[in-house]
Amino acid sequence: MEMKLDAFNKLLMETVGVGLLIATYPGLEVIFRNHRVLEWYPSFDDDTGTLSERLVGLDEVALRSALDGGESYQAALEAKVRRRVHTLSLAATQTSFSDGAWIIVELHNETKVRQLESMIASYSKIVEQQNRSLKKEKERAEKLLLNIMPESVYKELKTFGVTTPQRFDEASILMLDFVGFTTLSVEHDPSTIITELNDIFTSFDRIAEQQGCERIKTMGDAYVAVSGLPEPANDHAQSIARLALMCVRYLKRRNSTHKIQWNCRIGLAPGPVVGSVIGIQKYVYDIFGPGINLAARLEALAGPMDILLSEEMYERLRAHFHIEDKGEAEVRGFGPKRIYHLLGADDLSVNIEPPTTMLG
Repeated sequence: MEMKLDAFNKLLMETVGVGLLIATYPGLEVIFRNHRVLEWYPSFDDDTGTLSERLVGLDEVALRSALDGGESYQAALEAKVRRRVHTLSLAATQTSFSDGAWIIVELHNETKVRQLESMIASYSKIVEQQNRSLKKEKERAEKLLLNIMPESVYKELKTFGVTTPQRFDEASILMLDFVGFTTLSVEHDPSTIITELNDIFTSFDRIAEQQGCERIKTMGDAYVAVSGLPEPANDHAQSIARLALMCVRYLKRRNSTHKIQWNCRIGLAPGPVVGSVIGIQKYVYDIFGPGINLAARLEALAGPMDILLSEEMYERLRAHFHIEDKGEAEVRGFGPKRIYHLLGADDLSVNIEPPTTMLG
């Protein structure tokens, strides 16, 4: 029975899924190893030698220190078989029998686990990079959308997927374009013209932001801005008038140092207008209504560096702005209307020379 039990124990140690070593202590002479050990350390086949001689990388000093202190010893080893490197975890414990002290060593193959951990780390890095890229693209898309629509409209679109058209009775509109732009574009290099136009419009955007106005869109050489929408503003007329004066001042200063001369004409008018996002795949925020139409008609009547107002704008501005009456003129789509020329403001060092002719 004892012989059968010994055979059974040996068979059991041979068939377990881990490498098993038994060595004497303190001599560290190997007295047993199962076949799993031979897969990683073929030199154990001759059943001679000590643990430290056979297990490359084993720290014998650390092993003895742990075992002498009554603790188990654990370490990571690498076993190279042909061209393949196996990552092994070693656990050694000391046990005593009647005939002496032994060490039982377990070797676990961690290669697949380490490979899996490496793959997970690699995938995590890829996912992290993709998330950063997605975040950057999202921020870029948000900036693009904020460039073509007011922030509150963008937030509504982001939250609900749609926006509700709104009517704004208390709003003021600026319509600006450049005199002789077609001639400029023919006489000069197209890339130069576009670069300068982009520079000018970028400066207009900064001025608009400073004055609490919102650039709605650009169409070729035309620049459209509003005040009082989508957020209400009691001083919308004053804000749009200051924007117009400062755009003219900016161009005059720019023309004094640049070869290409840019002369704008501007029309200002109050609402009503309707603002809404147009399109499904390509979003555009635009405004419609009598206010934008009147501003466009006044701009068409203006001369170089002129800012023309409707009578409704005049009533809103006359208390704090320098304005000249230009008389009555026929405004297409609106009939005869009294037209005014904006010259300056009490709180701005901006003055525009009045025209020598009157609209009649």
